[in-house]
Amino acid sequence: MTLRVAMIGYGFMGAAHSVGWRQAPAVFELPEAVEMAVVVGRTETAVAAAARQWGWQEAATDWRAVIARDDIDIVDIVTPGDSHAEIAIAALRAGKHVIVEKPLANTVAEAEEMAEAASAARAAGVRSMVGFTYRRVPAVTLLRDLIAQGKVGRVQQVRAAYRQDWLVDPEMPLAWRLQKEHAGSGALGDIGAHIIDMTRFVTGQEIVRVSGTVDRIVKTRPLQGEGSGLSGTAAEGRGEVTVDDVAIFTGRLADDTLVSFEATRFATGRKNALSLEVSGDRGALRFDLEDLNVLQFYDRTADPALQGFTRILVTESEHPYLSAWWPAGHMLGYEHGFVHQAKDFVEAVSAGEDPSPSFEEGLEVQRVLEAVEASSNDGSRWADTT
Repeated sequence: MTLRVAMIGYGFMGAAHSVGWRQAPAVFELPEAVEMAVVVGRTETAVAAAARQWGWQEAATDWRAVIARDDIDIVDIVTPGDSHAEIAIAALRAGKHVIVEKPLANTVAEAEEMAEAASAARAAGVRSMVGFTYRRVPAVTLLRDLIAQGKVGRVQQVRAAYRQDWLVDPEMPLAWRLQKEHAGSGALGDIGAHIIDMTRFVTGQEIVRVSGTVDRIVKTRPLQGEGSGLSGTAAEGRGEVTVDDVAIFTGRLADDTLVSFEATRFATGRKNALSLEVSGDRGALRFDLEDLNVLQFYDRTADPALQGFTRILVTESEHPYLSAWWPAGHMLGYEHGFVHQAKDFVEAVSAGEDPSPSFEEGLEVQRVLEAVEASSNDGSRWADTT
């Protein structure tokens, strides 16, 4: 069987997902062939250029017509969050397997509708997944596996942060990511969602309560002229920033373990610094996305004279995903997580299994995001995520 993919959207994430679809069949022995059938966007000339650049067979401007086509098997949604629910639900009802870029939706209500649609489609053999791609960085997957094996013992504390600085300049134009009607939230939903999901992924536990504060540092910005996503030129006039710039919050896991979270676009000098540190009674593990081939491990059970964080270079063939890539020491990069995502999704569809993270898992992340905002609006009081 050949799985033909339609991608809805073609911005920054469209480029990353295109690399995933193009490379996965070339690197891994997939159970099904994959074809990059069509990319869809609103502007005919721009989406046609994207199709040529990234290797899609054709371009289109009507996502509804594409979803209705009999020759489309998978719909990959990389549009802004305000359109996720409408497109995903329509695609699932049309019998298409669906991937949606994170966060799943802009609100809990939308995420609940999407999870219900995914559940109904699952009964007919239709699969769905939300794209928390950092799960598929080999060092992060290995970190999860080592925790499950008991290498750090009982988890006692987690520290998670995602720091960027692309909005430090107050004259950075008002992109869609800074408008609540399109993005849902700012740093909290865009990058905070990643560290929420990663914490759930590596610990295997839900975040049940949160207490936090969100803030806007720059209240207005120049309107955007040309460009989209993370870059663009300014036009005449200014508009209001309606999402948060920074979110700092604490959480409790199901077993009451304390977690600290920080998501900010104002960490001057930090370009894409996602870090996660898990401390247990037998050891600790630390990951930093800006050094994504490395995992740091502290073994508290070792000889005291030899204790210290050990640098594990996660490039061995025994490490997750690495057997299909290069000899040890030959590094992977940002785009490889999207290749692994495409691989895992195709394998799940072929096997008739549900991929992870599911829409239900995406809904749980959305509930945490909403609880953080509720806490911030209520003097940072603790808020339940259920």
